[in-house]
Amino acid sequence: MRYLYIITLLFGLSVSAQVTKTITVEGAIAKPLTISFDDLKTYNTKSIDSLQILNHKGEYKSTLKGIKGVLLKDVLAKAEFSVNSPKVLSEFYIVCIADDGYKVVFSWNELFNSPTGDQTLVVTEVNGVPSISQKEGIILLTPTDKATGRRYVKNFSKVSIQQVK
Repeated sequence: MRYLYIITLLFGLSVSAQVTKTITVEGAIAKPLTISFDDLKTYNTKSIDSLQILNHKGEYKSTLKGIKGVLLKDVLAKAEFSVNSPKVLSEFYIVCIADDGYKVVFSWNELFNSPTGDQTLVVTEVNGVPSISQKEGIILLTPTDKATGRRYVKNFSKVSIQQVK
């Protein structure tokens, strides 16, 4: 019986240690996309030496060093928004979702028409180690936020594009 318990425990730990290696993009777009971690390597890379992660109160939580990633807006550029006029794009919002259900939201204008979009990263490497080799998996960061931890999405796996009704 003890061995069965140990085997069950080890199996549970190995399953929970798995990280998502793809990001799906769906919602109010012409067709859903799936972007693999290897696909992310084909995008232009941006680097950040270090970034302090601060909670909603501005309290220090951790520091990430040697960050490399690709812009979220570059990843989303492949999604075809179904609109008749560019004016309608202002009605769209982007929900970025982690495996555990944690969600953060950006407006279309925030990503494609402001400095925030020039900084919001899908992180592919931290401290010289590929992000999918780490427990936090693919990460989404917005370094320009004051409380950087609010839009720090660990195990980032899904994007839902929606239009305000």
